Amino acid sequence: MKKHLLLAFTLLVFLSFGHAQQSRNVVVFLMDGYRWKELYEGADSSLLFNKKYNHHDSAWTVTKYWDANLETRRQKLMPFVWETMSKNGQLLGNRNLGNFANVTNKYWFSYPGRSEAFTGYYDSAVNSNEYPDNPNTNVLEFIDKQPGFHGKVVTFSSWDAVARILNRNRNKMYVNVWGEDVKGDNLTPQQKEANLYSHLLPELFGKGERVDAGTYVMAKAYLQANHPRVLYIDLGDNDEFAHAADYADYLDAAHYDDAMFRDIWTTLQNDPFYKDNTTLLIFPDHGRGYGPGWTSHGAAVAHSNEIYFLAMGPGVPAKGEVKDSGQVYQAQYAATIAALLGLKYTAEHPVADPIKSVLK
Repeated sequence: MKKHLLLAFTLLVFLSFGHAQQSRNVVVFLMDGYRWKELYEGADSSLLFNKKYNHHDSAWTVTKYWDANLETRRQKLMPFVWETMSKNGQLLGNRNLGNFANVTNKYWFSYPGRSEAFTGYYDSAVNSNEYPDNPNTNVLEFIDKQPGFHGKVVTFSSWDAVARILNRNRNKMYVNVWGEDVKGDNLTPQQKEANLYSHLLPELFGKGERVDAGTYVMAKAYLQANHPRVLYIDLGDNDEFAHAADYADYLDAAHYDDAMFRDIWTTLQNDPFYKDNTTLLIFPDHGRGYGPGWTSHGAAVAHSNEIYFLAMGPGVPAKGEVKDSGQVYQAQYAATIAALLGLKYTAEHPVADPIKSVLK
């Protein structure tokens, strides 16, 4: 009898431990066109001290972001990543350490990159930012069909093309993009204020793209009001400022993104629904060039295929900045998102395997 009780107790402890290690929810941030170089090296001196790329008070930008020490420099730029995620999560893609992350597609720009990341598949036909609704199933709609997830997988994006990339016309998931309010009869005061705030911000460079601060406040208000199981926040300021050759604002955009990461993590950890059972993921859709080529990306711009993957949460071994040599690909991100939730992502197209090092 005692042996049976001991066995039952041991099994209960094992199951409880296993459950504690499983992520119940996931929050994903995508940083459009943010380079691995700034993430892992901090401000680039060849750009920071070049007046051609600093349109404002360059001395102030230098004070904010420069230090001769690499570790100090990158922490000044992205303090949450280096104070919290590097200690409690896993950071992949520091090429200086022989740890590589790359896109698989040959185009090296936004729509194909997001499509690869969320479908887990490189479709050569997806070759334009103006491409219509994506015919390929993505991991978010796969998750939305699983028990306990339907209606609880949502997206907020600064760029309206994300509605086509995720094909909301087909799957009817909630995807909020530039120009759209959150609607409903029972909006919280925070949601109403977020809607108003988004209309007080300028369109980024007049291109019909919402400033990331507007996207973030709307996403956070929705999270607090509705408790989605999967939240994808798509940020675009970095790419826009880089295309405008404005390095100071590019650095500021990354710094403010980092503040959003800290704020959402604090929010999650202070909410019993999310506390200690939610994983945070951060990655880009593509890289960009070096030197004068930093303002652009695409197949003709070397290094535009260089990316990274950051993860922190109960399902992620806390290895910090991964210093082992290795290679991961953007197509692996989709299956990794599903695997962190205990799901095996399948689709009508091939799906790349998840990143093993990120999973317990």
